[in-house]
Amino acid sequence: MGLFKEFKDDFSQAVNELVPGEAPEREAEPKTPAANTSRPTAENLVIDTIGENVDVESELSKLNGLLEHVDETPKEQPVVKPTPSENFAEQTIKNLQEEEQVAQMNEIPAVNNIPEVNNTFISGEVQDETSVITASTVLTGDMQSSGSFDIQGTINGNVMCNGKIVVTGTINGNTNSSEFFADVAKVEGEIASTGTVKIGAGSVIIGNISAASAVIAGAVKGDIDVQGPVVVDTSAVIMGNIKSRSVQINNGAVIEGFCSQTYADIDVQGLFEGK
Repeated sequence: MGLFKEFKDDFSQAVNELVPGEAPEREAEPKTPAANTSRPTAENLVIDTIGENVDVESELSKLNGLLEHVDETPKEQPVVKPTPSENFAEQTIKNLQEEEQVAQMNEIPAVNNIPEVNNTFISGEVQDETSVITASTVLTGDMQSSGSFDIQGTINGNVMCNGKIVVTGTINGNTNSSEFFADVAKVEGEIASTGTVKIGAGSVIIGNISAASAVIAGAVKGDIDVQGPVVVDTSAVIMGNIKSRSVQINNGAVIEGFCSQTYADIDVQGLFEGK
């Protein structure tokens, strides 16, 4: 504050020299303060010397107010952080709920909810592909395909497909397909087909057979229910009843059971009603 006191004294002397009635001999040169551009100097002050009467005290009071204002250091204004609005909170909760719903939809279903394989055809058209089970392969469990199967190994389970099943190995289970062919094979289970069933020589079937037509040249222990014709070849051995539209039994075949043309067009009972 010593610097400002000297400045005030010099400024008071300069003003007194400019009082009316006294001609200024020379222009007062104010002292240059220390190099500090942030503080006011005499060159930056404008003094009204035009008026005849100058109130020195008033001018000094103005200067005092100016100096006090310069000395004050500006206070830092606190930064007001924005607070989240109610709408923002509601939107955040809504987003969390939507994410939780999506996570629940994407959860993997429990094993207990997997449907069991039943003895029915797989819906859809027959695919032009064949799954081969090699002779050294042993599989335990049900199998299904929209194509065909070539089973040379052993299957312990049910086998279902839209195409054809060719067996030269062993099946311990039921089969369901559009066609079935066994050649020197062993099948222990029921055979169902919407087409033809062919049991080749050297094959052993233990179970019932149902199909649209059948050719038997191997050994069958079970009933045969065929909507169309049945051909029993010379090497065939059948222990069970045969129901069909027509039956052809070649010389040398062995059948232990009844043969009935249940699906024939002829009304057999009607032929004997009047007699």
